[in-house]
Amino acid sequence: MATYAIGDVQGCYAELKQLLVTIHFDHKVDTLWFTGDIVNRGPQSLEVLRLIKSLGDKHIVVLGNHDLHLLAVAYGVRELSLKDTLDDILSASDRDDLMNWLRTRPLVHHDASLGFVMAHAGIAPAWDVALAKQLAHEVEAALQGNAPGAFLQHMFGDQPSHWDNQLTGDDRLRCIVNYLTRMRFCYADGRLELSYKGTIADKPQTLIPWFDVPTRVNAADKIVFGHWAALGGKADVPNVYPIDTGCAWGRQLTALRLEDQQHFSVPAM
Repeated sequence: MATYAIGDVQGCYAELKQLLVTIHFDHKVDTLWFTGDIVNRGPQSLEVLRLIKSLGDKHIVVLGNHDLHLLAVAYGVRELSLKDTLDDILSASDRDDLMNWLRTRPLVHHDASLGFVMAHAGIAPAWDVALAKQLAHEVEAALQGNAPGAFLQHMFGDQPSHWDNQLTGDDRLRCIVNYLTRMRFCYADGRLELSYKGTIADKPQTLIPWFDVPTRVNAADKIVFGHWAALGGKADVPNVYPIDTGCAWGRQLTALRLEDQQHFSVPAM
């Protein structure tokens, strides 16, 4: 019996199937956690969605920015981009069922017995795990309510860039979503910088990886996340476990066994 966290699948169905063989996955006793971005960029997003949905609610998926983008397109509030590979989902006979399932996935998952918390991009430096879960629930309530399209229509944008508990309405929800699904770099005060897409080595001196912010209050928590393929699955910081290893970009798909922190990877096909 084991728990495996799997990095961003992004429609890489063949690699996901091979990874499950590599870890000798047994759906009767093992549990899978997915760090989000299960769709887009890879060639078989529909097959990935159907497979993960079929596993049942014992297996955990947190929403990533690509998953939210798919929902926004499906609800008619956003256009496809040229790089998207989502047409098969949008034209599928079970599209509505898949979208209803996807929009009920959480943004944060915490297992106190394992001592791990998972979010797609990580946890904001100013949030402890309890607050992260509380704020995630606010977004989940909006997405799972009767008007998900109305929420999604106002979800996209880079502002506000700094968490403040006094934020309200769309600004509050957008800020929560950006920290949980888009965060990579922050300023020393925890403000988000979402426009810089380069490497850590080439970053401006004023920017800091979110897990290196000196005032981070969740440093004692084991955080597993995806989103940041450029890290290559490595961060030289205690309790930080990045596992997006860029399968959709021709590299690897990686699983982390949470009980002993052993990594398993298969190459992109």
